Amino acid sequence: MNIALWIVAGVFGIAYVTGGILKLTMPYEKYTAKTHWPEDFTPAKVRFMGAVETLGGLGLILPGLLDIAPVLVPVAASCMALYMAGAITERVRRDEYKELLGDLVFLAAMVFVAWGRFAVEPF
Repeated sequence: MNIALWIVAGVFGIAYVTGGILKLTMPYEKYTAKTHWPEDFTPAKVRFMGAVETLGGLGLILPGLLDIAPVLVPVAASCMALYMAGAITERVRRDEYKELLGDLVFLAAMVFVAWGRFAVEPF
């Protein structure tokens, strides 16, 4: 179980960091032209989402890897699950049901990591 939790946290942590860095570095107009959902948000809010994703992704990996406050891993997973719940509500509001599936996968993965690290296989 420990290996599965490390794999899920690592893969999704890297995905969050990558997505967050994209939101932080790509110009707003270019990002909006590619994905369209940022049209509902200001550039500052999209950058804030990028910061949340970057920090959440790092929180999934670094505390456990460095053995510095590893309890932060399930906390980060719980926070990212709440973040994904917000993303899901936005997808439903915009009638983007194809993209909703990916968000549900991310939500399920974060719930799995939070449950696994809090209850089943804590550090």
